Amino acid sequence: MNDGQTLPDQASGHPHGRGLRNLRFPLGQQGTLSFLSKYQTAESRAGIAPFPGFEYTAEMMFSRVLAWTALSFAALSPAGLAQSRDRIAAGFQDITAAKLRADLFFLSSDAMEGRMSLERGDDVAVQWIISEYAKAGLRPLVGDSYLQPVPLIEYTMDRARTVLTLRTRGTTHEFRNPDLTGNYPNDGSWTGRVVFAGFGITAPELRYDDYAGIDAKGKIVLIFSHEPQEDDPDSIFNGKGNTRYANARAKMMIAQRHGAAAVLIMPDPNHKPGNQRGGLDAGGRGTQTLRTPRPIQAIDGEDSIPVFNVTAKVGEELLAAAGGKGVDLQTSIDKTLKSGSLVLGDAEVEVRAATAQRKRGVSFNVAGMIEGSDPGLRAETVLFSAHHDHDGTRIDGEIYRGADDDGSGTVGIVSLARAYAKNTIKPKRSLVLVVFAAEERGLLGGYYYAAHPLRPLGSTTAQINFDMIGRDEKDSNQTHGLIDIAPDTSNEVNIIGTRYSPDYRSAVVRSNELVGLHLNYKWDDDTVLNVLFRSDQYPMLLHDIPAIWWFTGFHPDYHQITDTAEKIDYAKMEKIVRLAYVTGFDFGDTATPPKFFPAGAPK
Repeated sequence: MNDGQTLPDQASGHPHGRGLRNLRFPLGQQGTLSFLSKYQTAESRAGIAPFPGFEYTAEMMFSRVLAWTALSFAALSPAGLAQSRDRIAAGFQDITAAKLRADLFFLSSDAMEGRMSLERGDDVAVQWIISEYAKAGLRPLVGDSYLQPVPLIEYTMDRARTVLTLRTRGTTHEFRNPDLTGNYPNDGSWTGRVVFAGFGITAPELRYDDYAGIDAKGKIVLIFSHEPQEDDPDSIFNGKGNTRYANARAKMMIAQRHGAAAVLIMPDPNHKPGNQRGGLDAGGRGTQTLRTPRPIQAIDGEDSIPVFNVTAKVGEELLAAAGGKGVDLQTSIDKTLKSGSLVLGDAEVEVRAATAQRKRGVSFNVAGMIEGSDPGLRAETVLFSAHHDHDGTRIDGEIYRGADDDGSGTVGIVSLARAYAKNTIKPKRSLVLVVFAAEERGLLGGYYYAAHPLRPLGSTTAQINFDMIGRDEKDSNQTHGLIDIAPDTSNEVNIIGTRYSPDYRSAVVRSNELVGLHLNYKWDDDTVLNVLFRSDQYPMLLHDIPAIWWFTGFHPDYHQITDTAEKIDYAKMEKIVRLAYVTGFDFGDTATPPKFFPAGAPK
């Protein structure tokens, strides 16, 4: 999972009777879990109860549910029920805690050297994923290769030579770090008149446009951070939560579509002070000073425009050129949801970006496919994803092993590949399993895939993204006081983003009848930790795909050398991967794929 510090500021028919959607039990509202207890009671009455002290495993419960259901309905449709059982059982039972543990102890071992993007350990991880895909028999998607090259630039900024020059009312002012911050991989200079464009959002589905009434072509655009009405629970912008438009990259893409030359982001003045996330947990006295400075990476050759952050002082000086004040402009927008955009008088800005070091490299998205069984539906895609990179090593040589982040997601995807491959009967739609590159450097593999999809995005019906699926959620510096965490999260998984697709949520709930996890949707109301933007489902969400992140939550070992394989809850992880397996079958077979609501589903 991306730590939020390295997100780039620049653009760096008819019912199908065989599907899980139709594998229903005559249980009323209580569902399969209630049925299990009834079934076990019935077994006892029949004198076939297990011996004292015996406990059902999830695998045994699953098998017995199917067997009991088939017995109950044998007179009605024995062939159909047997087919449904055979459709999913082999793969379901292939997903085990023992296999997940063996894979993760290898992937997060010292031999992987922390899996830093563009370094040797991450290359080894890529080769391991390739070998597992090949052994499972997945179909390559890049010719005869599983590798989609992701061209990257690694660079450092020259802060002294990165300058904003403001000319207004006959005066000239220069601003550097810390008044001007941000990263851009290309040296250059961008000059233009300045326009203010509110929060920098154009959202037709919300009938909101900050660019209404102004021409941004060739201009330097000044915008507020965040979104309008962020403290209004009834806001069209997801109440007090985030929408997909609150992210700087989304705002850059919108500005670019309007023809802007560059973007400057200033703090929104009405943002409540103190409503900010904490830093990473220290992991021991003095260890923060041992963190190796993280390399800045970007997609090489990506079509983008510069995005820089400016302080409130710089932003107010720009607004003053048109007699405006930030607090008044934001208050008006929050009240009316009307564009407050304006040309900032005679203000002209030149932004010069300079890098100190640059080198090119290539990482890889690893992609394989299980081809769909239905000739009419196999052109459609269900996407599964995780990321293989992490944070490398510390200055003192200690390793950021990244067992949970995102070794857990990576071995989860590999486990799904094996499970679907082992199943004789395949889902009707094709399944694409991708482990992305350079997520920790700013979701770069995910953004590259979204721009260069191996299967058309228009026929991609859903995405299941694994990122950190192996631990229990615990209080940490990053989340303290900002999110409610249950006392016991040992059977819980967070499902993030289903406000954009209630159908997706319903499918997961339905599939969960066979697994029994507690599903939590609390992160859809987050606005401080910006979780919606911090993993590889987000690039697909920007393309109107029901792209959802599966996440067991933060803990004090997040991005620490203590994120190790022995701390993973493998029984819980088995349940999560099995749930994804069953849900994937639902997505693959359903007559009606999950619908996407660009504005978010009505509450």
